Amino acid sequence: MSKWAGSTWTGRGLTARSLAGQFLVFQLLVVAVVLGAVAAVSVAQSSREFRDVRGQRMIAVAENLASTPIVRDRYADPFAAQLLAPEVDRAVALSGARLVEIQAPDGLVRASSEPSRVGQRDGFEHSRVIEGRAWSGDLDVDGSHSLVGQVPILSTDGDVLAVVSVSEPYPSVWQLLSGAGERLLVYLGLGAALGLAASWLLSRRIKRHTRGLEVAEIAGLADHREALLHSIREGVVAVNTDGVITLLNDSAQGLLGVTGDAVGRHVDASGMDPAVVEFLLSGDDGRDVVITTRTRVLALNRRAASTGGERIGTVTTMRDSTELASMQAQLSSHKSVTDTLRAQTHEFANQLHTISGLVQLGEYDAVRDLVGTLTRRRAEISDAVTRHVADPAVAALLIAKSSLAAESGVALVLDDDSHLTALDPALATDVITVLGNLIDNAVDVSEGSERAVVTVALDDAGELTISVADSGPGVPEHLREAIFARGVTSKPDVPGGRGIGLALVRLVSAQLGGTVDVSDGPHGGAVFDVRLPLDRPDGSSGNA
Repeated sequence: MSKWAGSTWTGRGLTARSLAGQFLVFQLLVVAVVLGAVAAVSVAQSSREFRDVRGQRMIAVAENLASTPIVRDRYADPFAAQLLAPEVDRAVALSGARLVEIQAPDGLVRASSEPSRVGQRDGFEHSRVIEGRAWSGDLDVDGSHSLVGQVPILSTDGDVLAVVSVSEPYPSVWQLLSGAGERLLVYLGLGAALGLAASWLLSRRIKRHTRGLEVAEIAGLADHREALLHSIREGVVAVNTDGVITLLNDSAQGLLGVTGDAVGRHVDASGMDPAVVEFLLSGDDGRDVVITTRTRVLALNRRAASTGGERIGTVTTMRDSTELASMQAQLSSHKSVTDTLRAQTHEFANQLHTISGLVQLGEYDAVRDLVGTLTRRRAEISDAVTRHVADPAVAALLIAKSSLAAESGVALVLDDDSHLTALDPALATDVITVLGNLIDNAVDVSEGSERAVVTVALDDAGELTISVADSGPGVPEHLREAIFARGVTSKPDVPGGRGIGLALVRLVSAQLGGTVDVSDGPHGGAVFDVRLPLDRPDGSSGNA
């Protein structure tokens, strides 16, 4: 957006005033309005002063003329206009009035300072002078709005013999303003000076806070900011120092499962996942954190926002890592298989070395007994699993995990009441992910414990229930929700990040419409219970 001499080019092809110029015009308009109000007040005040002062003057002149002997003696003379003209003119000269007249009770003008009005008739409809009282007020005289004072000439009986009327037209608005000219000039000078000073100071302050940008430029920057923030794929959440959300772009709304109404609310009242709320209100800045909500895996980074060296809040960016987490789950399954094969290879190598040594010693009977024992033990393990678990993939996982747990000195036991029929291949894959991560976690925490036992229970009556109990230290009450988020682990000697397996357990369970809970075991340790519907979210049955 280009600038020319402090003005901006608008879409209409007109040169708009600068922000300072707009404020100057506004201030001058305010001054003009104030002066207009002052002028109106001055006119009203001058009119009131004219009515009060000149009204009394008109009455006084009329009373003086009415008490003149020649007026009282000759008011009804046929030649009153000529006889009383000097007295009428003297009253005009003394009062400064425009018109002085002597009228009969019926309104007939007998003598006037304006000879042309002699013989005309003006009524007393709006006056009380016929009642024998002096009166002053506003009347239209020859089409001119005038202030009139009227005094009756009374007989000894109190009858009205004649009326002396003295009138003066109201001054025009311009004349009233001219009379108050000095005050108006003072008000004009003060108002203009104050307006210019205020406009200059205000424009400087606004330019300092807006970096010298004009209105159109500020609006353009705001529009561009909104367009950019709401079009990027990464979620952006801004929180001020009071914990109130000030920005939430479209991507963040979708990732966090909230609406734009959350802007302006405190983070606690926004409806976000508790793990996300805790991170947004924490003091960790500049650190990448992976948080697993009930439906997504989010990678978040939070940085402090400041202006002028003063902290104004934080800005958190987030990316959806759910697909990456799913790939990690698959890699974890492959790694589990690799570890199981490694353990079995190590076990078979030890057994082969033993057999080789016995053969070299010629102890063939001992070789026969050892092979029989190993075969019988392997058959017992397979029978113990396949007797309760009909799904080949899950059974194979349990058999493989038994060998891997044994290598760590932990006994993996399948509960005698377990029962599982063959599952749909897609559901079986998810069950392997859930069960494998739960067993791995249980073996890790049980290794080195007094009992060192991991118990697995499976049940598909109504819904698929997976229960894995360990003999470890258990999960503290305050960690039972956080342990499923951002790599939290209950093992004190394991660095952060190992807890991603439990996060995947909850993520897969939520995607299948199930739940996962943790509680204390009857003999210590923790029990993880997973409940999954046998009917998949796509409507297909989980049983093969």
